[in-house]
Amino acid sequence: MDTKHCAVDGWVDAIPAPGPRTGTATFDLIVRPADVDAVDDDAPDTVVTCTSGDPRITHELLTGIQPGDLLRVTGTLVQPQALSQPARLTIDALEVLDTALVPVLREMVLDRYGDYCVIFDANREKVPVFTAHGTWVGEADNPDAIATLINIHERVNGGDA
Repeated sequence: MDTKHCAVDGWVDAIPAPGPRTGTATFDLIVRPADVDAVDDDAPDTVVTCTSGDPRITHELLTGIQPGDLLRVTGTLVQPQALSQPARLTIDALEVLDTALVPVLREMVLDRYGDYCVIFDANREKVPVFTAHGTWVGEADNPDAIATLINIHERVNGGDA
């Protein structure tokens, strides 16, 4: 088994997950070559499966790291037995080089409040409210007034939607 201590820069592919053993975390790092211009446009990225047992790193991975974050991880790299398998990196140091962009909500967002649905529109202050079955409840003057509107609807109509 070929091992090497190294540092690798790459993007987190998905939310890190608890590892197979207690106190560990695992995630996939997408790594691109340093000289991207020398590689074909359709060349696949390299996936490195990373694991950590260090409590500080595990805590950071499980609570602070999101998909799209650019990381520099340092540790022991184990080359795969077969080319179809990803390389495995046991990390002992973690540095966040850049964080992923915060997702921007669309102009309109449909949200649930229990048995009620509301529609947030970036262009309007008022918020339309319906039951989950589509019955019109009313229009809240602002997002803070949604709960009051739902409470009034339930008192007038005798309970849940």
